[in-house]
Amino acid sequence: MNTAWTPNRYRWTLQDTPAAAETIASAGKKYSRLAATILALRDVATADEADAFLTPTLNGLHDPAALYGCEQAGVILADAIRAEKSIVIYGDYDVDGITSVSILVSCIEMLGGSARYYIPHRLDEGYGLNAEAVDDLIGQGAEMIVTVDCGVTAVETLASVSGRGCEFIITDHHTPSDTLPDVAAIVHPALGDAPVNPNLCGAGVAFKLAWQTARAMCGNTRVDDEMRTFLLEATTLAALGTIADVVPLTGENRLLASFGLRGLANCQRPGVAALVKLARLEGKAITARDVAFSIAPRINAAGRMGHADEAVDLLATTDPAKAAAMASAIDKQNLRRREVEKEITAEAIAMVEERGLNQDENRSIVLASEHWHGGVIGIVASRLVDRYHRPTVLIGTNSSGIGQGSGRSVRGFNLVDALRACDENLLSCGGHAMAAGVRVEIANVDAFAEAFEAYARETAIEEQLAPPLDLDAEATFAEIDFPTTRTIERLAPFGCGNAHPVVAVRNCRIAAPPKRIGRNASHLTLLLEHGTTTLRAIGFGMGEIAETLLDHTHIDIAAEPMLNTFNGRTNVELRLRDIQLLPCEN
Repeated sequence: MNTAWTPNRYRWTLQDTPAAAETIASAGKKYSRLAATILALRDVATADEADAFLTPTLNGLHDPAALYGCEQAGVILADAIRAEKSIVIYGDYDVDGITSVSILVSCIEMLGGSARYYIPHRLDEGYGLNAEAVDDLIGQGAEMIVTVDCGVTAVETLASVSGRGCEFIITDHHTPSDTLPDVAAIVHPALGDAPVNPNLCGAGVAFKLAWQTARAMCGNTRVDDEMRTFLLEATTLAALGTIADVVPLTGENRLLASFGLRGLANCQRPGVAALVKLARLEGKAITARDVAFSIAPRINAAGRMGHADEAVDLLATTDPAKAAAMASAIDKQNLRRREVEKEITAEAIAMVEERGLNQDENRSIVLASEHWHGGVIGIVASRLVDRYHRPTVLIGTNSSGIGQGSGRSVRGFNLVDALRACDENLLSCGGHAMAAGVRVEIANVDAFAEAFEAYARETAIEEQLAPPLDLDAEATFAEIDFPTTRTIERLAPFGCGNAHPVVAVRNCRIAAPPKRIGRNASHLTLLLEHGTTTLRAIGFGMGEIAETLLDHTHIDIAAEPMLNTFNGRTNVELRLRDIQLLPCEN
């Protein structure tokens, strides 16, 4: 398959400079024009606000009682702990669900209660509350079931077990339907008249419920020192879920992620420490990118290739030797996941291009195959979105006649709304605007694909189907100095909603022949000159255009300024995001 990177890949969009940029830049000359512009684009209005933004603390977290249903749920859960009820935490099989389960199980045990957990098998049961599993749990004596990262749309399932003597607390963050379950309590960040953070992930919700339950147990808004230590450590798990679930890293999500990342390298949980060691991140400042590409995939591999229970057990163990063995087993699953992902991606790309789904007139991609591993197709859907920039749903089918699918979307196209518009062809669906899951009878896959494409043609606009690249500013190399780049790095953690700033620099001169580096010479390194300043730039995955650049002397670049430390020296470098070729001079 052709995976070559090509220049002019993106539609560059320069954001308007907010008026606050001048206010920030002129206050004591502490921030450069470029730094002030980037800060103002993140809704920072003054130099004092900039100081606070660049030094996030947990004092900025919203009170858990402000989260819809959390205060009520904390009281109910505390009462269940005191009454020594049999409590089950029912979670999801991704990183967000796994970390949510770990937070609540650990919290209940610290508070003197006893909790077991249940996570459905990704392939055998699928996402969400499984009626058969819930029935079995009640039959085994469960007196309270607390869902994490699922349950808000399981109206019928919960109604079917009403009156069985089991209380339910639903904690979720997925898009609710018009009707809510009739249960003891629902904790959801997007419900209520004025949600303080509708973008909280499942682990963030679980963290808030743990905090509020501890308050209810001690009858005070302040918790004791032991519980405070636990909650501070739990921010590492909340950070993993927040980053892995790709919720916006803004507001308190950024605070949770930032604080959790700082604690990740020295986390006392042996399982977390084992994952950090496997990812070769010991002693390093761990970033959101490290979580997204090194730690989270390993945790996810358990649920994708085996059972998520293995990941929960890893995070829960207090034995370093067991943690090392379990982490090693999960790492092997992750290697297998990568192999399977590569195979499915190649097959899916071939199907797209054979069927012409990459042509301009097509607005979506829906593919199905009985050979596809259901635990991996969500990642492959993301790969196809990156490649073709169309909302994509991939479905793995099996002998039962039921297909389970994963979808990924493009910015501005709400995937949940699209799936609900086609629900007459689906057994179930649910998720977020950008990622969702479906269950569909194999006989209805073609009808679903047609309905999905029809919806996309009606609602998707041309700009949504051309990959955008938002530029924070245009700059010179002289403006991308060490203090400004250091300020940019302090905007981290970077991710959804808080992307690493991208600047455009026009008419850069290629000061030395381009070089290909890295494994398989797949990356590109350039020495670029602009004015009197020379900077090194690296383009990951751009190696194949090195030969093309030999015929050019000047280019426009879109790049992320960053600091790189090598042999004890730290320098400003540029991570290339796009290159626009300029006409060659005669």
